[in-house]
Amino acid sequence: MAAMPELTPAAASHRRWILAGLMAMMTLAAMDTTIVSTAIPQIVGDLGGLALVSWVFSIYLVAQTVTIPVYGKLSDLYGRKPVLLAGTVLFLIGSAACSAAWNMHALIGFRGLQGLGAGAIMATVMTLAGDLYAVQERGVVQGWLSSVWGVSAIVGPLLGGAFAEYVSWRWIFLVNLPVGALALALVARTLHESFQRRTPRIDYAGALLLLVALGLLIFGVLQGGQAWPWGDARSVLVFAAAALAFVLLVWVERRAPEPVMPGWLWRRRVLVGSNLSMIAMGLLMMAPSVFLPTFLQSVQGLGAIAAGLVLAGVSMGWPVASALSPRVYMRIGFRDAAIAGALLILLASLAFGWMPHPQPALLVLIDQIALGAGLGLLSTPLLVGMQSVVLWGERGVVTGSNMFARYLGQSLGAALFGAIFNASLGARLASAPEPLREHLPQNVDGVIAALHAPAAGGAAAQAAAYVRGAIGFATDRLYLGMSVLAVLMLAVLFIAPRHFPIVDEDARVTTR
Repeated sequence: MAAMPELTPAAASHRRWILAGLMAMMTLAAMDTTIVSTAIPQIVGDLGGLALVSWVFSIYLVAQTVTIPVYGKLSDLYGRKPVLLAGTVLFLIGSAACSAAWNMHALIGFRGLQGLGAGAIMATVMTLAGDLYAVQERGVVQGWLSSVWGVSAIVGPLLGGAFAEYVSWRWIFLVNLPVGALALALVARTLHESFQRRTPRIDYAGALLLLVALGLLIFGVLQGGQAWPWGDARSVLVFAAAALAFVLLVWVERRAPEPVMPGWLWRRRVLVGSNLSMIAMGLLMMAPSVFLPTFLQSVQGLGAIAAGLVLAGVSMGWPVASALSPRVYMRIGFRDAAIAGALLILLASLAFGWMPHPQPALLVLIDQIALGAGLGLLSTPLLVGMQSVVLWGERGVVTGSNMFARYLGQSLGAALFGAIFNASLGARLASAPEPLREHLPQNVDGVIAALHAPAAGGAAAQAAAYVRGAIGFATDRLYLGMSVLAVLMLAVLFIAPRHFPIVDEDARVTTR
């Protein structure tokens, strides 16, 4: 294990600049999805390839998720700074390449390159936050980093739409270059690590098998039920290949001197309980993220911007709760603070079904803020707690496992709640009264088009009202599913001990 760095007297003043650089780097990864989504019509109009649009997002998610554990291990072996700088440069190269894409296939490939860089940013920024600050300070810092996501959720769509409408969609990628250059300059100038370097033995086989296994798993989840049925031979083949890769990964990691995914991650109760909770959190986060805007626009009649602002309620509550969480976990402990967050998530999930129907937009906004507060109160104590029970040389792997668990949950959640929503909506359409059936869409894919069709009055108007009710019913089922997941999350939290065995409370990065 590398010797732990010490903190220089100049650390306090330089940490502010380092944090500013980390927030700028986090902005790159946080805004990249939201800023792209609003420009998709213009991108398709220029490049074509409408059938491939989902891969513009999927390839980025897959590349980011599967590389986070690898970057976490590399940061333990080589230090945080070189991994973070290299990942940011890779992200910026991908951004420049995306802006020059000549067709949809090229854009998808370059988005994958961006995702490879984003994986390094996500894993290393959070690890550095644990290195730079003591336990009682880390929650506040996580609040600052979480605020980046809140701002990005609001600014990203507006900025993306403005670029696409008034300049060119290519500027949604070019804007990353000056922000990234500033972040690189701040971190390169102010962050200085000092630890005993050694010649590491890189686990190339483990890293490759981890990428293959996770890539196949997420690919199968994203494609199942979309590109092909879940029971299709292609699904069976992909998941079988993923299972085989996981078996080989376990075999290789048990023999590797420096494993990318060390076995002790799954033998310590603190880490197992925390990571399982992060998977559950990632799962339930996807229900409102993906389907709430559809409900708000189709059932409540809100515009796209208003629906986006309601959805952004999560991003308002999250950073506030993260910043206030140290007052909670320093008093009652990491696990109990996380349990309080999980209970708030459960109440927010149940509250959606308790509201009068149709749910008033203001109440939905308040509910989203409460949900975000629960997510912040759950995630920050667990991340800070995990970082505090290991030494510097293990913190990268531990932080990477935490971030990976959350993004794996999000990848699985998109498929899980998609299946719940489609099944609930389809069942409601199938049970419609006979006089309305000829006016209803024949399948789920035609629901949105049916709502936007000109109303002819009479049965057609009744059918449109029935479709809106069906969407509301399906959304209620999503929040019921979130409630079930919140209960499971509470259960797995009890795997972790009530008191986390903190081994290091001091900052460990040398700055000047």
